[in-house]
Amino acid sequence: MEPRGIMGGFYRISEWIMRLSAINLLWIICSFPFALAALGLIVPIEGTEQQILDNMKFVSMVMGIVAPFTLFPATSAMFTVARKWVQGEVDVPLFKTFFRGYKENYKQSMIGGIIYTLLIFIMIVDFIVYKEKLALLAYVFIAFLVLIFISLFNFFSVIVHFEIKTFQLLKRSILFTIGTPLRSLSTAIMCGFVIYLSFFKFQFLIPFFMGSIVAFLAFWNFNLAYAKVAEKAEKYAKLAEEDDDIVEIDPDDVIKDEYEQENSVKSLPEETRKEDDKHDFNK
Repeated sequence: MEPRGIMGGFYRISEWIMRLSAINLLWIICSFPFALAALGLIVPIEGTEQQILDNMKFVSMVMGIVAPFTLFPATSAMFTVARKWVQGEVDVPLFKTFFRGYKENYKQSMIGGIIYTLLIFIMIVDFIVYKEKLALLAYVFIAFLVLIFISLFNFFSVIVHFEIKTFQLLKRSILFTIGTPLRSLSTAIMCGFVIYLSFFKFQFLIPFFMGSIVAFLAFWNFNLAYAKVAEKAEKYAKLAEEDDDIVEIDPDDVIKDEYEQENSVKSLPEETRKEDDKHDFNK
């Protein structure tokens, strides 16, 4: 029996400390090659300015190579657990849920990781190339880079929430980022604040809490935003049953509609959620 009162509060806090730290440690262990390479950027080295710069370039290159195969699958597994927590299933078996998410989403997260890594690399190279010649254009690439980083939060939320093809996964992540700018911005601010505190104020958060807190906040905000889209989709579905002339559209058009504030009436086809809670909008 769970204790009540003050002791009950301490008990629940200790449970959440255990959950967050356990998943964060699993995330680091499963992305260990990336974490090990990242230490090369965190730990200061001695040498000339050019030697330090060359080391940073080498470490960044290694991180970019191993990230799709380690960091991305591990992060998708962490978001799998965060999704359960947000949906109220706080007592799910942590290890089983984490590694099931790791296995189920490995291929898609790896492919997505390769694409995202290439996009980030291209944006950085373009910025370096154009920053002296065309400064304005260079900052356009920085804007795209920021958009890519923000869409990563939605990428991991979408990958654990839906069973869709990889191209649709990437497309929906970008559309959701652009189509819900306030939600995406608030996610970036909250998660960025946690990352800032972890690296510059309270370094103990990095091995125990940083990743799991970021995953929880990102999926929580994503879930709130998608609930609005789902509500609108249900209205479309009801209207579609009443009017045979209503045109079916891709689910992503609902997100576009949210962004463009259109008032046209459309219906959503069925789409498959993750197997543990499939939802049919056409009920």
